[in-house]
Amino acid sequence: MIRAASDKSGSTGLQPARETLSTTKRNPPHWQLGGSTYFLTFHTHSGVKPALNMEERALVKESVLHWHHVRWRVHVLTVMPDHVHLLATPLQQTATEWFSLSSILQSVKRYSARQVNIGRERHGRLWQAETYDRIVRDEKEYEEELQYILANAQRSGLVMDPWQYDGFWCESMGS
Repeated sequence: MIRAASDKSGSTGLQPARETLSTTKRNPPHWQLGGSTYFLTFHTHSGVKPALNMEERALVKESVLHWHHVRWRVHVLTVMPDHVHLLATPLQQTATEWFSLSSILQSVKRYSARQVNIGRERHGRLWQAETYDRIVRDEKEYEEELQYILANAQRSGLVMDPWQYDGFWCESMGS
């Protein structure tokens, strides 16, 4: 296992983890290891139509970044019309505790869903309840996930240059 230190140098700081692994008995199960970097994906609820427009994607991106350097460090993120991918590292809350990944995600999903629903003058679910999360094990996997996130909009035919996609954000581009 590895962990990402929350230094200000811009590197991921992937190092061997020394924390206790906790799991939840959900489907799929969720593993949390203090200081770990995660590859995360969450999708809009199947009944949500139309897909997220540019303004709504900006709102979701702002929601994810609201906790950047407060509860988690967001390394890279893309908000697609029907899903979100990101690499993020929950920050240390106290000397012995880390911010809970599930509580950060719940906050992001709840706030963004409320704002999108207000804009659409509708009620109901925006996001699926479950989030796919995976602990990033090493630098190679981190780089693979980063490239996957970067290229997502291009692979989907939304843009020719993935760096120009409105839903993309990268820590190295500034916060």
